[in-house]
Amino acid sequence: MGFSNIKRSDYIEKLRNTTFEVLVIGGGITGAGIALDAAARGMKVGLIDMQDFAAGTSSRSTKLVHGGLRYLKQLQVGVVAEVGKERAIVYENGPHVTTPEWMLLPIYKGGTFGKYSTSIGLRVYDFLAGVKKQERRIMLSAVETLEKAPLIKKQGLIGGGYYVEYRTDDARLTIEVMKEAFRFGACILNYAKAQSLQYENGKLIGVQAKDMLTEEEFPVYAKKIINATGPWVDMIRKMDKSNKGKFLQLTKGVHLVIDQSRFPLKQAVYFDTPDGRMVFAIPRDSKTYVGTTDTMYDESPLKPKINEEDSEYILNAIQYMFPTLNITKDDIESGWAGVRPLIKQEGKSASEISRKDEIWISNSGLITIAGGKLTGYRKMAENVVDLVAKQFVSENYKYFDKCLTYKLPISGGHVGGSLGFLSYINEQKQQGNDTGLSEQELTVLLTKYGSNAPILFEIARKSADEAKEAGIPLILFVQLKYAIEHEMICTPTDFFNRRTSLILFDIQSVKKWKNEVAAYMAKSFSWSEQLTTNFQQELEDELYCATMFMKN
Repeated sequence: MGFSNIKRSDYIEKLRNTTFEVLVIGGGITGAGIALDAAARGMKVGLIDMQDFAAGTSSRSTKLVHGGLRYLKQLQVGVVAEVGKERAIVYENGPHVTTPEWMLLPIYKGGTFGKYSTSIGLRVYDFLAGVKKQERRIMLSAVETLEKAPLIKKQGLIGGGYYVEYRTDDARLTIEVMKEAFRFGACILNYAKAQSLQYENGKLIGVQAKDMLTEEEFPVYAKKIINATGPWVDMIRKMDKSNKGKFLQLTKGVHLVIDQSRFPLKQAVYFDTPDGRMVFAIPRDSKTYVGTTDTMYDESPLKPKINEEDSEYILNAIQYMFPTLNITKDDIESGWAGVRPLIKQEGKSASEISRKDEIWISNSGLITIAGGKLTGYRKMAENVVDLVAKQFVSENYKYFDKCLTYKLPISGGHVGGSLGFLSYINEQKQQGNDTGLSEQELTVLLTKYGSNAPILFEIARKSADEAKEAGIPLILFVQLKYAIEHEMICTPTDFFNRRTSLILFDIQSVKKWKNEVAAYMAKSFSWSEQLTTNFQQELEDELYCATMFMKN
């Protein structure tokens, strides 16, 4: 199940009238993970985000829950072990949003990776990360490497490493974690901004929040307040007057999407470029996406844009590794840019910027979690909530149990783990014969929504006439209605971007059905004509951002 925008005013009332034990500011994957961990331990949890859930970094990543292979080169053995194990936990708890993806690492004469060092490195990685036997690395000859990926550069190829990473839908992973937190009692609201912080005797006791849709303001009080706002953590720290010592340094990462008709990649490839950076090329549905860049970024993190330099860098990387394809700007369908919130210490050089996560506690009691990566979200949440639990004990308030999320399925993940997922799909597919959906469409819903798919089947059974009246294909309408009733979408962009990823991976469908979807949402939420126009313009802006670099 999940939460509904239809009950938005009820959630605001609950936020206003409850003193929470934990209030999380930030609805990305880190905030979602903290809310789930704390709620699962029995804490009274509230969460607010000034945008939609996952609208920041958590919908703009490389969409991989991947191990710390590059940390091995830096001899950070502990990081490799932890991140590798976390990767497997994320998969087991949500196999519908995380999929094993065999990754090919081509090895070239004079390249960054040597055949022997890669073989040893991947073997050590398998050991440290506790990789399953069937997913352990395989070393390939040059001929075997080309059989896997015939499009890659042949000159100088001496072999390849073949190992498993995990592809994910980062935004859906976030929303599923959020929905599970809600199931455990967390009160969660998007488009609710922390306008200011509230204090009593110098100690932080709450925030003044603002509903960004209605501009209504309301207080939210809590014993502990956690700043998990990703690229915005320093903004909250400035409010708290505790922004010193260490700061965020944002870097921008960009990805481009190309149709398989022009880039028919069947095998994910992780390759080094002439400047020593590593780039992923990953097949997804009928597309191939390639990224990422890594450039310093000092502008607003709200809506980072792809510029000419970004797209040229990735196009050059594609030409370098896949020289026969001759991919040009005209072949790019869409793309996305995101920012990474890295940590820089005052007085240290740019080369000493940290990609690790850190927890800071201010004099007022504000707890800030900064840095880190998608793969480690659950462990980061565990560390934060452990800290809160210890504080509660030291304050003689309450005792809370240890973390439960190690083996806690997220929403949609109640399918018997990775081993039970395939049989779950086959069993449930039989239950969907009377929905009016094709077998392929049933499979799409089951693989995307997991154990929540039967709710979408029921919507399909009841909604054929309504979908027809709305002028929306049933498969799309079912997801739209589910997102309205169970996933708190507020705008068409929420639906087309963060609930379905259609803006990124099927932009033509967005262009085709955007007006019908907006009209149905306007009717469902009784939007004014002005609000409808505003939300439609927001979607047009989003479409422009996804393709603007092609218009230069």
